[in-house]
This record gives sequence, structure tokens and C-alpha cells, in this order.
Amino acid sequence: MLESRTTITVRYAETDMMGIVYHGSYLPWFEVGRTTLLKECGLPYRELEAQGYHLPVIELGTKFFKPALYDDVVTIITRLKERPLLRIHLEYEVRRVDELLVTGFTTHAFINKKGEPVRPPADFAAKMRAVFK
Repeated sequence: MLESRTTITVRYAETDMMGIVYHGSYLPWFEVGRTTLLKECGLPYRELEAQGYHLPVIELGTKFFKPALYDDVVTIITRLKERPLLRIHLEYEVRRVDELLVTGFTTHAFINKKGEPVRPPADFAAKMRAVFK
């Protein structure tokens, strides 16, 4: 399993008039977690794109337990629990200290520049095989 942690401070623009984080604001946070995890694994998304690969979201889900509020410091925990083959499935938690606020997941497909499904690049597959022995 791979895990990454990213800490952010909730910005005013991410909240509604009540100072509560708008539900759509969590998806960019998931993206921050995902790209950070890939970068920490030595697989920056920028390099995947440079090699002609994209990872569109094909499925996502979220569950809200408690609201994040303006100026909260929250941690996005991103986990990759299974070796990706044609798809990559990531799970997320958003926490304020030890308090669980939100869980979620995204599933992505590897596609080429023409939008066709493809296997991940060889270097990506090799690194994932090494992690998920």
C-alpha cells in the first residue's frame, strides 16, 4: 500500500456563506492528494502527460461526516491499496487533526492522447510491481 499526506488550510473561497466547505471543493483536494502521492512515488503526473498518458476520472464517490470550516487546517490522506493495471483506484480521507470529516475515492483509466484505453507506461508498471510484491 502507498500512502501520502497533504495538509492544507481551508480558504474562504472554498466555503459557502455559512463558512462551511462547499461539497465540490473536496474534489480538487482529492486531486492534490493524488498528484502528491504520484510525485512522492517518483511518478509525477507531468511526466505521465509528457509521455502521452492521461488519467481521467471514470468513477468517484464521497461520504460526508462532519463539515470542514473556513481557516481549518485539514489533512488529505491518499491511499493506493492495489497495484494499478488498466485502472488506478485511490481512496481519500480528509481529517481535522484526528477527526474524520470526509472519505472518498476516485477511479481513473489510463488513456493515450487519442482517448483510447491503454496499459500504463512501463516505468510506472515496474514501480508499482516493486511496491505491490
